[in-house]
Amino acid sequence: MHIVDGALSVPVLAIGAVLTAAGVALGLKKMDYDHLPQVGVLSAAFFIASYIHLPIGFSSVHLILNGLIGLALGWAAFPALLIALFLQAVFFGFGGFVVLGVNTLNIALPAVLVYYGCRYGIQSSSPKVAAIWGAIGGAGSIILTTLMVAVSLMLSGEGFALAAKATFIAHIPVMIIEGFVTASAVLLIRKVKPTFLGLDEERVYG
Repeated sequence: MHIVDGALSVPVLAIGAVLTAAGVALGLKKMDYDHLPQVGVLSAAFFIASYIHLPIGFSSVHLILNGLIGLALGWAAFPALLIALFLQAVFFGFGGFVVLGVNTLNIALPAVLVYYGCRYGIQSSSPKVAAIWGAIGGAGSIILTTLMVAVSLMLSGEGFALAAKATFIAHIPVMIIEGFVTASAVLLIRKVKPTFLGLDEERVYG
């Protein structure tokens, strides 16, 4: 899901950098600093998830978990994912530094959209309803991310159209797996520490 340096046009890079800067600023402004450890844990989870690869034909794709991160952090997903992507670029050369803004935007914005779209659902007193909304958030975040990656590539040149389509198709299995993983995580966290997702225990347990 990482776009590498040199693949995108300057206007796309500039727009990505500006929007990511705005997202990070808003995320820091809205962040509850008592929950910094939570931000760190989820940033590390994203970092580690990148090593869980799924073989797809002659290539492979990896888990992202931005749906879960979005459900837990909201706008704070922007700084959390920016840090993780930066460290991946530093230590392992994933993506790159020039394209860091676009990569962050493509992963963090879907996380925020999932937060607003599925937040109410995971607060349901019914575990089944919460799991369904967790699955929607997990799969939906991957759908949105792959679409944004595809648009980023296509805006940089018609020659990337095939790569954009291949990216979406290759991540269909990831959408399914992330839906299951996020649903399972929501159910587990609701039982052991609902405040990790910012949930009201009285509302969750009735």
